[in-house]
Amino acid sequence: ALYPHVDILPVCADFTKRVVLPQPEQAPRRTIVYFPGSTIGNFVPENAARLLRQIADTCGAGGGLLVGVDLQKDVRVLEAAYNDAKGVTADFNLNLLRRINRELDASFDLEQFEHLAYYDHAEGRVEIHLESKTDQTVNIGDEAVDFTAGERIHTENSHKYTIEGFAKLAAAAGFRLKENWCDARDMFAVLLFELG
Repeated sequence: ALYPHVDILPVCADFTKRVVLPQPEQAPRRTIVYFPGSTIGNFVPENAARLLRQIADTCGAGGGLLVGVDLQKDVRVLEAAYNDAKGVTADFNLNLLRRINRELDASFDLEQFEHLAYYDHAEGRVEIHLESKTDQTVNIGDEAVDFTAGERIHTENSHKYTIEGFAKLAAAAGFRLKENWCDARDMFAVLLFELG
């Protein structure tokens, strides 16, 4: 209501695939994609680069990208965030097993798996796993899956970037960094790119 001249045209789509945007009544001067949070960090760099190329195709000539990026920081800060004292991240991680139980008729005993998160320096990412506490067999539908004590299910990655490192990744898709904003402690950045 505050911006009656702005067309709101919702699209339901898988953003990892090519998205065709509906055309508003008045053609836009340019298209800028807003990719909030730090979801781009959940992609391995090759897939992040592929996504950036798709975004560039969606934007077209003169387009842009406004993206949130979690920055590299002290390992103790990262590991404390993903192994929080209240266990919020652990509950989020274990919820994957709850959903598999519910949706795929599985028999995971959540008490027999432990949340594990650590920073991998070589990959520049926090890796999140669920580790089996014991030798066990889990049924998923009609399939029996054996786990040994200490065996891990790799559930998520969260890549951390420098501004320069992410700008280089985006440059391969044709984007040029125009502006960046960081929080007071340089933990997180919002980056504005233009297609060159």
